[in-house]
Amino acid sequence: MSKVICALAVSVDGYITGRDSGPDQGLGDAPMLFDWYFDGDTPSQVFDGFKLSAPSARVFDALAGRVGAVVAGHKTYDDSGHFGGGSPHPKASLVVLSHGPVAEISERQTLANTIDDAIAAARELAGGKDVGLMGGGAATAALRAGLVDELVLHQVPILLGGGRPFFQELPEHVRLNLVEAVPAPGVTHLHYEIVR
Repeated sequence: MSKVICALAVSVDGYITGRDSGPDQGLGDAPMLFDWYFDGDTPSQVFDGFKLSAPSARVFDALAGRVGAVVAGHKTYDDSGHFGGGSPHPKASLVVLSHGPVAEISERQTLANTIDDAIAAARELAGGKDVGLMGGGAATAALRAGLVDELVLHQVPILLGGGRPFFQELPEHVRLNLVEAVPAPGVTHLHYEIVR
């Protein structure tokens, strides 16, 4: 069965956006969370236009190559301009998780109202590949439901002091096993498996 992976760029103090993120604002005052996508000389084999350092390219492409569908939360969907009617991943389908109506869902996107339905729809769309999660709310909902297999924190060496947190409150501890830690220019890639 496919795995569910959440891999996000995050500050050392746990934020995936800065202050004032939102529609047409992107990451708010924290665009540096994505600098490592473009500050190297190794082109990504999965995402056109990404030029990463060699260690980042190895980690990023290995993960991105596994993904066949992405689940994104409603806030992430809105803040990202609805992904232009497509997906944040060039080769993966998109499922939008929302408890209410969503603007501009295209025929290339799927809407789900619960995290269980979103993951089930994404697994079907992924065709045997893994499911990626985007957004703190979607990640937290999937963790609460016991649906996440792996977490990857692309940790950028900055304290933002505010913004949207990677994780919201969880009902209990979630134990992790470190699979790999890869230091790279401008980012450290921390790959964990969920301990069941």
